[in-house]
Amino acid sequence: MSVSKSPLTSPAPQKSPLPDVTAQLPDLWHSTVAWFQTYWLQIIISIGIALLIVTALYALRRLGARLCREERGRGDWLTILGRVVNKTMNFFIIMVAVRAVDGYAKTPPALDRAVAFFFTLAAVIQAAIWAREFILGAIEHKTSAEHFKGEAIINAMGLIRLLVSVAVFAVAAIVLLDNIGVNVTGLVAGLGVGGIAIGLAAQGIFADLFAALAIIFDRPFSKGDQISFDTSSGTIEAIGLKSTRIRAYTGELRIIANKVLLDKEILNVSGRDHIRLPFTIGVAYETPPETLARIPDMLKEIVEAEGGKPSRAGFESFGASSLDFTLLVDVPGNDWAVAHPLRDRLVVAIMTRFAKEGISIPYPTQTTYTAAPDGTLIMPYPDKLLSEALKG
Repeated sequence: MSVSKSPLTSPAPQKSPLPDVTAQLPDLWHSTVAWFQTYWLQIIISIGIALLIVTALYALRRLGARLCREERGRGDWLTILGRVVNKTMNFFIIMVAVRAVDGYAKTPPALDRAVAFFFTLAAVIQAAIWAREFILGAIEHKTSAEHFKGEAIINAMGLIRLLVSVAVFAVAAIVLLDNIGVNVTGLVAGLGVGGIAIGLAAQGIFADLFAALAIIFDRPFSKGDQISFDTSSGTIEAIGLKSTRIRAYTGELRIIANKVLLDKEILNVSGRDHIRLPFTIGVAYETPPETLARIPDMLKEIVEAEGGKPSRAGFESFGASSLDFTLLVDVPGNDWAVAHPLRDRLVVAIMTRFAKEGISIPYPTQTTYTAAPDGTLIMPYPDKLLSEALKG
């Protein structure tokens, strides 16, 4: 009696979707042998040409390494070029040589397809490495100034390296998948949606981060600068990736988010090329006209004698109790320790010169008149004094 086995206990063998490589090996061997026998001379010549190409590319890479070792700044363009060339892979060098002689050697179709695939793989990866090194080198060139040294730029460069590496190699992976026939439309769409979701979830962090990068590379101010912003002012102590620390002149340490800080109008006091000292000087209305005419030149002489640079000196307006003159003095540089003493000396010098010239600087005065019930003005002084003043 025979017992048939259930399909559940003995499943039928499934056919593998992969090709039977073992069965194709004899055909590949025979085609390779036939290729060598037919094109042996072209193969030997191609090997020689490939060796020359490999030698030339290795020499070029050694030149790049030499450029990196020479004493230059980290942002020098020759050093950056040397770093890019020095990052050339051995795999890429070999595949360039093989691909260059592939057509001349009349390689079989199967071998030609393999060479094309590996060359594409090497070229995409190598292009991503070169692009990464060049972008980072260009950023280092931008940040090679002395005021970019410090913890902030080190942290920023670490983050920039990560972002650049992820972006470049993600593009390289998509290009490689597209070249081998994979439909990358869904992958690109998924990456785009994921990026938007992450950006919306962390938009505050990214806003401060990109504001920090803008501060580092656009350089509106640097560490140690004195700035005024909104209604505050102080000295920059540290520029972080999330916030900037400012020491106020009153002693407090202000911690301000980078995005908020850049949204304000910033006055970089340390960046000024001169300090302007304004003076408004009132003289009595009784001053003789010829003396009034000499006052602008007199003020310029005083400023020059004290080592200052007069920008403007002249009549400004008819004041309530004086004729007002304006004096503007420019002090080169941005050091208030120089400007303040000069201002003090100018005040003393102006008072001394005016005293010698008999020029009076009047106090603000005001006369109040009252009236009797019938509307007659009541003078603030006796009639006798008025009569004497009119006679005099």
